[in-house]
Amino acid sequence: MHHIPGFEGFDPFDVAVAGRRVRGRLGGPAGAPALLLLHGFPQTHVMWHRVAPLLAAHFRLVLPDLRGYGDSEPAPDEPQHTQMGKRAMAAELLALMRQLGHERFMVAGHDRGGRVAHRLALDAPGAVSKLAVLDIAPTLDMIEGADWRFGRAYYHWFFLAQPAPEPERMIDSDPVRYLHRKFGGWGAGSLAHLHPAALAEYERAIRRPAVVHAMCEDYRAALTCDLELDRASRAAGEKLACELLVLWGGRGIVQALFDPMALWRAASRNPAQVQGQALDCGHYLPEEQPAATAERLRAFFSAGA
Repeated sequence: MHHIPGFEGFDPFDVAVAGRRVRGRLGGPAGAPALLLLHGFPQTHVMWHRVAPLLAAHFRLVLPDLRGYGDSEPAPDEPQHTQMGKRAMAAELLALMRQLGHERFMVAGHDRGGRVAHRLALDAPGAVSKLAVLDIAPTLDMIEGADWRFGRAYYHWFFLAQPAPEPERMIDSDPVRYLHRKFGGWGAGSLAHLHPAALAEYERAIRRPAVVHAMCEDYRAALTCDLELDRASRAAGEKLACELLVLWGGRGIVQALFDPMALWRAASRNPAQVQGQALDCGHYLPEEQPAATAERLRAFFSAGA
């Protein structure tokens, strides 16, 4: 595993979960409260490299690559793209945490990782004690509230969800250029927020066609099996039982188009358990505002512990 500044003292892991490899890094004291950190598109667990060292004194940190992303093994394609559905991805991470000895733990997720974390907390309320979501509103609210402004800013939701192999072919023709284009949007404005070593890792991952396919399948799932499941959950009145922290970028699209606090309070059994705020950045909070992000996470996950 390549050296990334900030991960000194962290150990790589490679764990078989239901016959597939899940890879990432572990850090912090073995006996400390467990905190699972989940990355989003189009990144890997490396996106936490500025935040993780600021949390490592307080928590046992588990930083996996999501299924099919980075160095974690993809699953074979299934009808309705359920292998990249948030329920399947969440179940894999729950099994990972149990194999690592954590029956109950806390979770923070950015972007797609936040959507996996949301489903994990709904499906395994006995396992997730606290949840933090970074720069997302609930998926169902974002899809059903989509208008032309959303489509312009989040066109990749619909581009990546197009039938295979067209999006894959287009991205694979110049994957690094596509990656840089995504990083330069969503309020960041440039690549200046990315450490060169982290950017090199993201470039290494996206050069692999299997990773690009997994990313596309992630978004195909969002508009098929995930959408069906989210609608069923809402119709059944399923809501988050745990305390929730909501952070988002004050210069990002979620801030511009949605009311994240109102939407997440509506997604909670107890709206009084939901706290949050905007940070002065675009979409990539852990890399644009690492100190502020880490401090909010540390305070939230430490409270009452």
